[in-house]
Amino acid sequence: MQIRTVAFYGAGMLGSGFVKSLRRQGFEVNVWNRSAEKATALEAVGARAFEHAAEAARDADIVHLCVRDDAAVDAILDAALPGLRAGVPVVDHTTVLPQGVVGRAQRLAAAGHPFLHAPVFMGPPQSESATGTMLASGSQALLAELEPHLAKMTGKVVNLSERTDLAAVYKLMGNLMILATIGGLDDLFTFAQANGVAKADAYKLFGFYSPQGQIDGRGKKMAHGEYDALWTVDMALKDANLMRAGAAGATLAVVDAVVGRLEATIAKGDGQLDLGAISR
Repeated sequence: MQIRTVAFYGAGMLGSGFVKSLRRQGFEVNVWNRSAEKATALEAVGARAFEHAAEAARDADIVHLCVRDDAAVDAILDAALPGLRAGVPVVDHTTVLPQGVVGRAQRLAAAGHPFLHAPVFMGPPQSESATGTMLASGSQALLAELEPHLAKMTGKVVNLSERTDLAAVYKLMGNLMILATIGGLDDLFTFAQANGVAKADAYKLFGFYSPQGQIDGRGKKMAHGEYDALWTVDMALKDANLMRAGAAGATLAVVDAVVGRLEATIAKGDGQLDLGAISR
């Protein structure tokens, strides 16, 4: 597939980085954004800003969306599709509900447009430098056709399968891990400060302890339903309660939530299994 002109919808931090990268690679880029000034600002790198979404789509060989949510994607498609030539593919990079992806793919297929959901794990600097990871799932024929173009945007494209909504599932799983990790760090710093240890000093923990081992070791065992005890649920609950007592009244949000799971696991009679048994 030969792509000369890209219609890009969304000029936020991630979208504007993509537009700058595409322009640097020589693509013609039509830009539309709900806040028109953000699209207009990209004219400085040679993009063409449009007032109406349908106008941005008229001469496009491919459409990209990178906006806030499902509602924004659907609203843009409503506005843009009347200007889009039949057969032009639509690629959505927005983090959205898997169920929304399925309905969107069906809707676009009925309108004569191939559709691919391709969310990314990357920040604004990576979108501009085209370095990061793009997930994709859906029609394998379409993905094979578009992958050379998509790889120019991100460096690495992970093909998850034919299943239309799977990239959306994996994107949310990744973001879930970010939330869990940052929440755990917040608990760590809260506990540290309650015990007279500054955040910067608490961070030194990671110089001699790596939580990655929990994913590589315990996480793999959990994924395969293996719960031979290395640290039992009973002992984990004992230590969690020590953490809560040691926090001197400060809230440890992640620990508090996990305590409920530990208690429920013990109530089922699984207290002597490994901590990973909370997912049993």
